[in-house]
Amino acid sequence: MSEPSPGAAGSTYASAGVDIEAGDRAVELMKEWVKKAARPEVVGGLGGFAGLFDASALKRYERPLLASATDGVGTKVDLARRMGVYDTIGRDLVGMVVDDLVVCGAEPLFMTDYICVGKVYPERVAAIVKGIAEGCALAGCALVGGETAEHPGLLGADDFDVAGAGTGVVEADRVLGADRIRTGDAVISMASSGLHSNGYSLVRHVLFERAGWSLDREVPELGRTLGEELLEPTRIYSLDCLALTRTTEVHAFSHITGGGLANNLARVIPGGLHAVVDRSTWTPGPVFGLVGEAGSVEREELEKTLNMGVGMIAVVPGESVDVALATLADRGVDAWVSGEIVERTAGHAAGVSVIGDYAS
Repeated sequence: MSEPSPGAAGSTYASAGVDIEAGDRAVELMKEWVKKAARPEVVGGLGGFAGLFDASALKRYERPLLASATDGVGTKVDLARRMGVYDTIGRDLVGMVVDDLVVCGAEPLFMTDYICVGKVYPERVAAIVKGIAEGCALAGCALVGGETAEHPGLLGADDFDVAGAGTGVVEADRVLGADRIRTGDAVISMASSGLHSNGYSLVRHVLFERAGWSLDREVPELGRTLGEELLEPTRIYSLDCLALTRTTEVHAFSHITGGGLANNLARVIPGGLHAVVDRSTWTPGPVFGLVGEAGSVEREELEKTLNMGVGMIAVVPGESVDVALATLADRGVDAWVSGEIVERTAGHAAGVSVIGDYAS
């Protein structure tokens, strides 16, 4: 092993690109936001090695089942980086996680996050956590901790990514899913807030590489800039879905994410039954048409990549429709009956058929 040159300064973590003091500063800045994403079951504060949640709160359950989900935001983070807007991407992260939990009927309890950066800019990290905390508040769950990792040399100074994991709980005899669905059930669609957090690789390819549009382009059909539309946060449905389960009978939910409506709904349709969804019951937002037109993307490709204006689906008995729609309307959720559950016949090749043309 060679000896260091005389007078040469020894290597440090900082000289390797990791700024511990900046990381500590980021933690201090994010504490005020984490406090806003709390539940009474949370024990202790931010800064420990693990988040603590008082599980005695589960004693009221006869047989509590814990549900777990993890996800990220995908290439949407690149748009946040390019626009210098960091306080919304966390809501996307929360939505992707908690709305997977609620599909089985689970109440989201808490989340943890993982933020990986090329260089710690404390204000930027705090802004990301602010969005995560706001998302947790909208979902009714706590943010109990997380990790910020600085990876110089692996990521550029401005690069970052986010991921998260969540835990929820549901009573064993109230788990929702395919085994509850019956012939005659209604399919209720809940409007998305836009693209949500899926399909951005296609969107970026079409709008930036093929069409050559810029993020600051004013788009009349959208009523705002392209960047503002693309950064619109994912709608979080967890409390809306839980409200439905308290007010009426629900058989299943389906979170419409990557793969589109048909593929995600098919995951909760049992063998022997079939869901028929009618496009004429809604009009996708203008952003979906823009992607299709700018990239000459066929409808089939759009539908298997994007949510096409539907972010969550509830499958309910026919007699529950009126109460379900009224409950969602009271909560400010645009929802409508978009289809029904029928017996599967030889002509049904898959669990879901999407028929008709979108309403104009």
